[in-house]
Amino acid sequence: MKTIQAKMHNSISWAIFTALAALFLFQGVPVRSGDATFPKAMDNVTVRQGESATLRCTIDNRVTRVAWLNRSTILYAGNDKWCLDPRVVLLSNTQTQYSIEIQNVDVYDEGPYTCSVQTDNHPKTSRVHLIVQVSPKIVEISSDISINEGNNISLTCIATGRPEPTVTWRHISPKAVGFVSEDEYLEIQGITREQSGYYECSASNDVAAPVVRRVKVTVNYPPYISEAKGTGVPVGQKGTLQCEASAVPSAEFQWYKDDKRLVEGKKGVKVENRPFLSKLIFFNVSEHDYGNYTCVASNKLGHTNASITLFEVKTTTLPPGKGPGAVSEVSNGTSSRRAGCLWLLPLLVLHLLLKF
Repeated sequence: MKTIQAKMHNSISWAIFTALAALFLFQGVPVRSGDATFPKAMDNVTVRQGESATLRCTIDNRVTRVAWLNRSTILYAGNDKWCLDPRVVLLSNTQTQYSIEIQNVDVYDEGPYTCSVQTDNHPKTSRVHLIVQVSPKIVEISSDISINEGNNISLTCIATGRPEPTVTWRHISPKAVGFVSEDEYLEIQGITREQSGYYECSASNDVAAPVVRRVKVTVNYPPYISEAKGTGVPVGQKGTLQCEASAVPSAEFQWYKDDKRLVEGKKGVKVENRPFLSKLIFFNVSEHDYGNYTCVASNKLGHTNASITLFEVKTTTLPPGKGPGAVSEVSNGTSSRRAGCLWLLPLLVLHLLLKF
């Protein structure tokens, strides 16, 4: 019984001494180290968040007691586990190596660890620093935004990670993908319609693949008519006037003739509207339909108009026998010469007969 109590007393005493030694060490009070090369532990251990970290300490047969500590907290003393964390396990305790493993490492595990040994009643320690790397993560980003042309915008993209990630903004447009800035905040002064589209935020720190998120920027602007051409149509034929307008939001179209609005359903006339295009269709053009028409395109930011003319085109009436399939009497110079030769032939025959 006394032997067991003595062993327990010695174990507790050694653990307390080891903890105090480590505490003194980190507070700047060195402990006796004897041979500077013993014990020997790794300088740094770098692992990614969620992985396992192995802490090794090289020893020899002179060692009588060993322990691993995290700051002043004892993790293992020999084969005995002193911490309650189930992620910390003993890997090996041999005459040459004393190692532990920390599973599913998190950022709070980062910091100094101490391998403490005792040889001939002289404590010796060696340190290893655990570095935990964390993949980049975008924790805050601006929502999609709709803004009027000429105003200022500010986009935000906050990312975390270890090492601290680099944040880059790029503008993704149909024309090209362009670099914008390398900062968490993107400021655009007096935005234009060409600067609309998607803005991509990328956060990278070389621990894992970059994390990418996008923000859609919609730039609103008033309509402008890009195409409005007059057209000529014969009487009785089908005719179409076309008006194209670019705008955000999409333009609404109206047609006028002589300050009178043309409404859908008018006999013989149809209006077809699309987001950027409007057509005024005449199914059977009459003399009354010819003239100037006005196309008006409008949205909440403004309106614009253009004048388009529907004019008459005369049809060409061919004389009898000149229609499709008729054969021309004289089609070219060769036919003319051939007709001339046939007319001279009787005269030549008559001339020869008179000579005889």
